[in-house]
Amino acid sequence: MILNILWFIFVMILFAGFFVLEGFDYGVGMLLPWLGRKEADRRAILRTIGPHWDGNEVWMITAGGALFAAFPAAYATLFSAFYLPVVLLLAALIVRGAGFEYRNRMNHARWRIFWDWGIFAGSLLAAFLWGVVMGNLARGFAIRADGNYYDGLLPLLNPYALASGLLFAALFTLHGAIFLIRKAPLEIAERAAKTGRSVWLAVLCGLILFDLWTWQTTDILSRPGLNGLPASALAWLVLLFTGLALRQWRTGWAFLGSALTILCLITMIFTGLYPRILISTLDPGYSLTITNAASSAYTLRVMTIVTVFLLPLVLTYQAWTYWVFRQRVSVKVEESQE
Repeated sequence: MILNILWFIFVMILFAGFFVLEGFDYGVGMLLPWLGRKEADRRAILRTIGPHWDGNEVWMITAGGALFAAFPAAYATLFSAFYLPVVLLLAALIVRGAGFEYRNRMNHARWRIFWDWGIFAGSLLAAFLWGVVMGNLARGFAIRADGNYYDGLLPLLNPYALASGLLFAALFTLHGAIFLIRKAPLEIAERAAKTGRSVWLAVLCGLILFDLWTWQTTDILSRPGLNGLPASALAWLVLLFTGLALRQWRTGWAFLGSALTILCLITMIFTGLYPRILISTLDPGYSLTITNAASSAYTLRVMTIVTVFLLPLVLTYQAWTYWVFRQRVSVKVEESQE
């Protein structure tokens, strides 16, 4: 049972890490057409995430792999229920990745603009769909006695899940704007700061709506014992701190604040779920938990041993890459390439 709890926490950490890291480059992609007024600006914006975006996506693969290995029944139900959203998500990521790779293959303005909007659309759709998934995890969906979901796509696009999708898209946009304040040339950073302050207000309003709706629609904030209410309250405090730091141009603290806001939001959902992984809205007994959805004790033990040895190496390498590419991007380099 201890290993079941450990791997539930580990899956939560992987998804939280993925949203924190991938969140800012989704945000940068969504801001690209609006903050990049000329080609040199757009190149500079893309260079801020160039060394990181593909490495950040590895967290998604790792989180999915950990869920598959530790809780295969939950993995099977989740990915079969969200088959169409996952296909759309993969299409968005393919278009987005192709945009990064191909926009500079031809020296033609319309070609670049096409791929810039592809990066925007792929980033927006991916961020929105992840929010829809998180909303349905918190709300639950119609899992039947055999552990499967049969009702198709439309019930998953319920108003609560759509509101969750919009909140995540706005939060990632804020995270990306603050990242650009720290990494982009100063002229672009000033535009990003103005945009970030406006988006921060939208995120604040969205979080108010989401928390009230969550309280009415789900039990993750109100169930007895462990629930997501403390993490929700902390998300409020951190978001207010982020807005204050953003207005005072304390960019490091603002970026930390937006990252912690995302972390608190994911923690709120997962702690509210525990010990459930997937909630059935038909019957609580049909829910998949860390007990009835888990792999064998031997599998969890082997996975734990491998993770203890490999995870520090991976984290050290990724931290090193962020340190190496920590400097602000220069727009002069981009102008010399035109």
